[in-house]
Order: sequence, then structure tokens, then C-alpha cells
Amino acid sequence: MNAFVESVRTAVSLIVQADAQLLRVVGLSLGISGTACALAAAVGLAGGAALAVLRFPGRRGVLVLLNTLLALPSVVVGLVVYLLLSRSGPLGAWGLLFTPTAMVIAQTVLVVPVVAALTREAIADSWKQHGEQLRSLGAGRWTSGALLLWDERLALLTVMLAAFGRAISEVGAVMIVGGNIDGHTRVMTTAIALETSKGDLPLALALGMVLLGVVLLLNVLIALVRAWSTRSHGTAQGGASDGSRAAGAMHG
Repeated sequence: MNAFVESVRTAVSLIVQADAQLLRVVGLSLGISGTACALAAAVGLAGGAALAVLRFPGRRGVLVLLNTLLALPSVVVGLVVYLLLSRSGPLGAWGLLFTPTAMVIAQTVLVVPVVAALTREAIADSWKQHGEQLRSLGAGRWTSGALLLWDERLALLTVMLAAFGRAISEVGAVMIVGGNIDGHTRVMTTAIALETSKGDLPLALALGMVLLGVVLLLNVLIALVRAWSTRSHGTAQGGASDGSRAAGAMHG
């Protein structure tokens, strides 16, 4: 018990004193996950909206595949990216394996299905409510999808916050493609695993506290955005409907 209390005390001290190694690992984690989520947003938001409003042959198969990818283990993503980036792989000449770029690629692949699936669900619900009105105003499906993305921006912000939480708490894929190299590819989750195996519990606990704090902050932000979104929609219903706002945006 004394050893546990002492480890916690030392971990808190590392955080309060802004330990250089701790800050380096945290900074790299935030940078990699933030970049991965930005790339995932570019692909997932557009793809999810397209799946919500467009109808094409094979759409059901795409949806089944997308839902399957939601449950894809992170170690499988890491293995596939590793094989692609290894020297004998098709992208081996780029020399990206065991670099932060490889970790960004792995996290992007892992997060894109989450963003796309949740976006498709949000836009599909909005399309059911406002699709007829948008079509009556002459908006095509592509235009309608873009308008609904903007109209549902608060809901989609919660999607991106959830995706960031998924990315920053991931360990399997980044460890496989990053190699957990100190000062180069070591992020919070991989550092926690390594420091625990080495017996350096204070540093592992400090990193765990920071990671838990980041996840807690993300959940608080998600709750605040949802409350703000609910208030905004309530105010809009008292004046103008969401469909009217979308129509105004289209004519503007």
C-alpha cells in the first residue's frame, strides 16, 4: 500500500513539475491523434454524407462493410499498415515505417469508419426530415448533403471529439507501426505499457492520469456540445425550422 501511495505521489509530482519526458510524450500523442482526426474528417464526413443521401448499386454492401470496419481490431489495422509500409511492401520505398507518419496513417485508417458511420447516421436522420423540402427547392443530392453537413455541425463536432478519444487511447496499431521508439514514436499508451513492464510505475501512472484527463475533458466537451445543440434546435423550432435555415443557406 505504501508503494502504491508513493507511486501516486511521484506521478502527481511529475505532472505538477511538467516533467520534460512526460510533456514530450503527451505532445507527440496529441499531435499524431489530432492529425489523424483531421485527415479522417476530410474522408469520413464527406463519405458519411454521401452514403446518407445517395442511392447507388452496392450501397447496402458498402454499409455492411462500414459497420464491419467499426469492430476491426486495432492490431489488425496495425498489421495491414505494417505490411504496406515494410521494405517488401508496396509503399516500402517511402521509408515511413517506425515514424510518426506511419502512426498517423494507422490511426486515420482506424478512425475513418467511426467518423463515416456516425456521420451517415446523423445526416440520414436529417435527410428524412428535410429531404423533401430541399428537393422541392431544387437542391440536388450533393448540394443537400453539403447543406445538411453544415446544419448538423454541432452533432458532427461530437462525432469528431469521440473519434479523437478513440485515436488517442489506441495502443495496438501505433505500437506495431511506430515501434515505440523513445523520443521519436513513443506516445502515451505505448509508453504506459513499456514503463509498466520496466517497473517505472510513477511515470506510467502520470501518463495514465494525463490520458484519463484528456478522455474526461473530451467527454465533458461532448456533453456541452450536445446540450448546446439541443438548446439551439429548440430555439430554431420556436422561430424557423431547420429546413428553412438550410433553404436560406442555399439561396444565400
